[in-house]
Amino acid sequence: MGKLLIISATKDNNLTLAKNLQSLLKGEGQEANLICLEDHPLPLYSGDASLDGESINGLVEALNEADGFIFCSPEYNGGVPPILSNAITWVTVKSKNWRDAFIGKFALIATQSWGSGHRFIAAFRSQLEYMGTNVLARSISVTKQTPLNEESAIRILKRLIDIV
Repeated sequence: MGKLLIISATKDNNLTLAKNLQSLLKGEGQEANLICLEDHPLPLYSGDASLDGESINGLVEALNEADGFIFCSPEYNGGVPPILSNAITWVTVKSKNWRDAFIGKFALIATQSWGSGHRFIAAFRSQLEYMGTNVLARSISVTKQTPLNEESAIRILKRLIDIV
């Protein structure tokens, strides 16, 4: 079995979703590490911004060591939330070879948003694929009106387990 890393962009509903998916994975015999980007505060990236290595090294190492990812994030204004884009930007500029973190790996995109989250899923899929990550065709979308369907989620998670 490969090493899976679950990344929650926020500490609220998407962290709850991440923990639920981690529990479902455990029920399938697959361990997965979980990190929340809000626990890794990074300054907004700009050409003039600075960041000491300690602030980003743990995140870079976790991404490099993983064979596959589950990204749990809300949709913000029809797209990718700034905290997620910012973290990926810092990883790419602070890594010796940022492609090691993404290229050839597999990812599942999950979201808990007020709406369907489909715009986030489409935008983030495009970003991950550009960086060389293989994104599963199916995603997990949870809303206030549509709770997590555990049976469906397990089928999707099993596919990820099988390919990592």
